[in-house]
Amino acid sequence: MAKLSLPTIRRMEGPLGPGRSTAANIDAVLRALEGAGVVFMEAGELKPGGPGVRLKA
Repeated sequence: MAKLSLPTIRRMEGPLGPGRSTAANIDAVLRALEGAGVVFMEAGELKPGGPGVRLKA
């Protein structure tokens, strides 16, 4: 969905996380997850259910 290579995704999921990825790659993953219904809460943002990551109802 993010249109990134499997090695890129694996590297982002690895111990160093997305820190070695480009901003464009991180944005592509974020948009793909949001498109699949994932909701990310910003620091300090209050939404029903508390802080974290959720699936849209």
